[in-house]
Amino acid sequence: MDVNKIINELRQERVQIEEAILSLERLARGRGRRRGRPPSWLSATKVRTGRPPGSKNGQAKKAAA
Repeated sequence: MDVNKIINELRQERVQIEEAILSLERLARGRGRRRGRPPSWLSATKVRTGRPPGSKNGQAKKAAA
């Protein structure tokens, strides 16, 4: 077991963890309401809200049509 090798690997992991923490802190700091229309890629991934398909209101509309 090479102790120096283990120490170097742990230092590399520490650098990666610090970079990840900085990235997450930047993301958390930049979370504000933006004005305007969202980009198309964002609206395509957005989850639809409202009643799920097959709910009672949806069945009544299909039966009436």
